Amino acid sequence: MTALTFASADASTRPLHLVSKDDLENWRAALGAAAQAFVEASEFSGGAGQVVLIPDETGAIVAAAGGMGDAKTRARKRFVAASLRAKLPEGSWTFQTKLETDVLAEAALGWLLAGYRFGRYAASPAPKAMLVAPEGVDAARLERIAAGEALTRDLINTPANDMGPEELEAAARALGEAHGAEVSVVSGESLEKDFPLIHTVGRASTRTPRLIEMNWGSEGPHLTLVGKGVCFDTGGLNLKPGASMGLMKKDMGGSANVLGLAHMIMAGETPLRLRVLIPAVENSVAGDAFRPGDILKSRKGLTVEINNTDAEGRLVLADALALADDGASDLIISMATLTGAARVAVGPDLAPYYATEHADAAALEASAEAVRDPVWRMPFWDPYEAMIEPVIADLDNAPKGGFAGSITAALFLRRFVTQTPRYMHFDVFGWSPSSEPGRPKGGVGQGIRALYEALPGMLAK
Repeated sequence: MTALTFASADASTRPLHLVSKDDLENWRAALGAAAQAFVEASEFSGGAGQVVLIPDETGAIVAAAGGMGDAKTRARKRFVAASLRAKLPEGSWTFQTKLETDVLAEAALGWLLAGYRFGRYAASPAPKAMLVAPEGVDAARLERIAAGEALTRDLINTPANDMGPEELEAAARALGEAHGAEVSVVSGESLEKDFPLIHTVGRASTRTPRLIEMNWGSEGPHLTLVGKGVCFDTGGLNLKPGASMGLMKKDMGGSANVLGLAHMIMAGETPLRLRVLIPAVENSVAGDAFRPGDILKSRKGLTVEINNTDAEGRLVLADALALADDGASDLIISMATLTGAARVAVGPDLAPYYATEHADAAALEASAEAVRDPVWRMPFWDPYEAMIEPVIADLDNAPKGGFAGSITAALFLRRFVTQTPRYMHFDVFGWSPSSEPGRPKGGVGQGIRALYEALPGMLAK
């Protein structure tokens, strides 16, 4: 996992002035005459991502300025300061700015995330410019958020040949060992009795399916995170076309997100009892693959008619959610790369979510806005329940008609959470289709920074 940390201040640390367009003139007027003349000659305007290196009379670089753009730019683009890091020379830098503390914290986190590289298969040197943590910012908190995000990205970016159910289990065990959590696994034929849907979806693969469970903490409210761990999805007998299969290494993005969030929670010693459940499978094609038209029995006893084997994520989550619901959780949260319908509705950047409690939704959205981790609430729309009720089974895994695909999937999952009043479900994409500051193209966490910010208040109720 990429190490994303702050530097220690020393005599060589140089100031990096973060300059917004609306404060450019005041900042420039405060410079010495020589520096002012140099900045004016460089045509530095405070534009987002613009950098000017400021020398002394000997030509040595003694400071720099980085443009933060105007308020409209900062509202539209997260982590503007992240784009400055690669443009600065080696050494340690410290922010000099009049920006508000929350903007400063975002800038510092963006700087850390700009150091992320996925270098497992090819060399990808990290930038050499380092940052001293700004005063007033919780540096340790930002470092564990960055580390959790890096873990999520690494897991999603790893191709399926190196990230199957066994490797996902190994990642969970490594995380558990790092934080003193207990990890247990039910796998293979042992799944058939208590987790029949997980077993059925994963049985066609040569890579053994499993349910991974992690438990941490002994006091405080009880939070259960459930993450979809479909390590590769061919679509099963309803085989995906090649173009749709190309990104299916990311179909375990829900599990990657919950493991990243779990790291943040455990590293920060958040006072709660944490349970993480990951159904880890590969949806493959073989003679024993489940078929369209099959009717399967779930852990909860509900029967499911299979109308599309490519709607397998909700099946494995169903058994894991039923297990979660058997416990005494105060809140259950599931995260999954579940439906293309969610992407059509809100695109790749927003994380749509569902919540049974309005207060939980309000707390999450306030936190999401504060930390610039966007989410969008979708409805558990009861009138659509009839769409997931076929004639010959309790549930339909892929309702016909093509309408409200994300909502009907969420309603399907809610059927397996009947004992726990507070349930939230995230239908994430887990992928940045293009590179942005602090967010390179590839795997990405969605909703986990917002949740990390919101959970202490949500669970204090």
